[in-house]
Amino acid sequence: MTLSFILNGEDVSARVRSVDRLSDVLREHFGLLGLQSDCRGGRCGRCLIMLGGRLVPSCILPAFRIRGMEVVTIEGFSQTDEYQDIVSGFKSAGVETCGFCDSAKILATATLLERRTRPTNAEILEQLSVAPCRCTDPETLVQGVQAAAERRARRLYHRAR
Repeated sequence: MTLSFILNGEDVSARVRSVDRLSDVLREHFGLLGLQSDCRGGRCGRCLIMLGGRLVPSCILPAFRIRGMEVVTIEGFSQTDEYQDIVSGFKSAGVETCGFCDSAKILATATLLERRTRPTNAEILEQLSVAPCRCTDPETLVQGVQAAAERRARRLYHRAR
């Protein structure tokens, strides 16, 4: 079957089988290597994408289910101002990730900040639990997300601080 959807802002299509997982289609058909399908059970966070604005593990999602939907991967998201806010916020707080969890923590932060402009510490920790890697101290992650939220607010609302 031919699957048509929006990928990182572009209309695309691919020939897929009913058993194909979205993570495999994104990697094999579109060369998007920023996501992995390590656990194949939606637990590790390495395959996270934004699907219609929600964070979704693509390794457990049948590809045919996204027909007509909008998918954003870390490759597409990295071209946005929001990405720069998060990366800068993480850097200023001293967040150093291991490479295993980078995209999951960035995308999780992005979806959180889209819903909550000033998330609480508990909300931040809950959201980042989708990336169970323990390479970074939770307190430092909270500070990084708070710094990203502040940068985002300044950019969007031109607030000086």
